Amino acid sequence: MSQPQANDMEKNIEMWKIKKLIKRLTEARGNGTSMISLIIPPKDQISRVGKMLSDEYGTASNIKSRVNRLSVLSAITSTQQRLKLYNKVPPNGLVVYCGEIITSEGKERKINIDFEPFKPINTSLYLCDNKFHTEALSELLESDSRFGFIVMDGNGALFGTLSGNTREIVHKFTVDLPKKHGRGGQSALRFARLREEKRHNYVRKVAELAVQNFITNDKVNVSGLILAGSADFKTDLAQSELFDQRLQAKIIKVVDVSYGGENGFNQAIELAGETLSNVKFVQEKKLINKYFEEISQDTGKICYGVEDTLKAMELGAAESIYRRITQ
Repeated sequence: MSQPQANDMEKNIEMWKIKKLIKRLTEARGNGTSMISLIIPPKDQISRVGKMLSDEYGTASNIKSRVNRLSVLSAITSTQQRLKLYNKVPPNGLVVYCGEIITSEGKERKINIDFEPFKPINTSLYLCDNKFHTEALSELLESDSRFGFIVMDGNGALFGTLSGNTREIVHKFTVDLPKKHGRGGQSALRFARLREEKRHNYVRKVAELAVQNFITNDKVNVSGLILAGSADFKTDLAQSELFDQRLQAKIIKVVDVSYGGENGFNQAIELAGETLSNVKFVQEKKLINKYFEEISQDTGKICYGVEDTLKAMELGAAESIYRRITQ
């Protein structure tokens, strides 16, 4: 089995585990507000969260109801103990669920869960409630596609990615381009030639960096590409022979934005929202059509059910996995 296949298999198993965990946590209920949901995003500090929990412990000590007070204090203590297992927040963040739940037999049972999600979780959450909050985990399952963004204007270019609600700036640089009008004493033709040459070199540099950031091992590493900018640079790039044909084929949207840099990136994400949703829908529809085509032709290339699917994944025989999430 190749390394990419092994990584995909491992990721799919993690997604299946989280789906089962979400179902279990969503159904759980407790008395009062003794069920703690804690999500720490990457690059946050364990020490900051530890101090916050200490402050919460002090506040909870004033709860009037003795039963509820003891339950909340116990849940906070359990969360603090789980936090002590980590010197720093893992690369993908940290998720902790602690508290007492009521079983189907009406008995109380403690739940203490902590884990690093299979991909970065861009959410900060602390809630005490009579239920566990799993919305952020569900979002991780909803969107696995990674989209690339190139934002260009006269001051520079930014390369970014978007996966689910996780936005990342992978590279950016500034550029000093001549304005439309030259200084006195400079011939108009010479200035126009120099200006055009610098613009051409700028587009060339963006095209080269696009390959570095969005192509890995000779394969495009994003599901689609969005070009954005406040001038004609984005169009020049899209039509340029300098732009790698593999990336040209991945362009799904070209948008006009009012800004460059990070503000332009945020605006481009907003403007491309509907297109990104449609891309995911089309991809899923193609996968479902292929699935039913294999069934109708009786090729023997499909399997279903947890046991058979996991066995195929372990053997490295699964090319793609389709999961149906029901509420």
